[in-house]
Amino acid sequence: MGQKNRLALVVVVTVVIAIAIFASFGGGLFTQDLPQVVLPSPDSSQGDSSGASSSVGESAHFQRVEVTPETVQSVIASLSRSTSYYRELNVETFWGEGDSSSASVRTWVDGDWSHSVQSLPTGLVRHDIVGDGTLYYWYDGDETWRTVPADGRSADLAQHIPTYETVLELDRDSILSTGYEVQGDMPCIYVEVLGGVEGYEERYWVSVDSGLLVCAESLEDGALVYRMTAFTPISSPCPVEQDTFALPDGTVLHAP
Repeated sequence: MGQKNRLALVVVVTVVIAIAIFASFGGGLFTQDLPQVVLPSPDSSQGDSSGASSSVGESAHFQRVEVTPETVQSVIASLSRSTSYYRELNVETFWGEGDSSSASVRTWVDGDWSHSVQSLPTGLVRHDIVGDGTLYYWYDGDETWRTVPADGRSADLAQHIPTYETVLELDRDSILSTGYEVQGDMPCIYVEVLGGVEGYEERYWVSVDSGLLVCAESLEDGALVYRMTAFTPISSPCPVEQDTFALPDGTVLHAP
């Protein structure tokens, strides 16, 4: 091999080694100041509602982010909901002296489309499909359906769950308590806020893993009036069948 060829080979090898070293150790130089959410340990029974962060060990590439009334909106804004999944949830309503009712909900979500099936206390089963700016709804046994305009919150309303992202629109004075808590074995960000009506308070538990609301409560003058729980594991991606997003006459509105 000639002198020039040997010199060129040495230069190439040196450059490759330098790139490998930078990729292994230098990348942290550009990320060390970016805050990252650190999850609580799986065996934590309850978070610290005063805003203390998790006891998970420090990492050279992570900073502990305390969830406080001052930071919770930024932390929630950093989450993103799963975009393709199936899950089941339960919605309870409380009133009077110990009276209550509950409804079970099954939900399929694939991108901007969702199909919720509610088994209501009356025995009726309602279907709601939301997508492309329209909500289609009907009951089991119907051959026809009705439509109304839909917006970004329609899919949540169809499931009778609150849209937790509304927390991002609140004044910080409306945020009462925050922290990390475990609900249904899922590490969650917890936030309690003043409701839109005097005497009402709302509580949200948002999964850090999926970005989905896994528990919510509403209280009126300290008494529980609403609770949603979704503790069963989600299936992701969404198991879509031919009729998952179909109308009663068989018209398929969405297919993966």
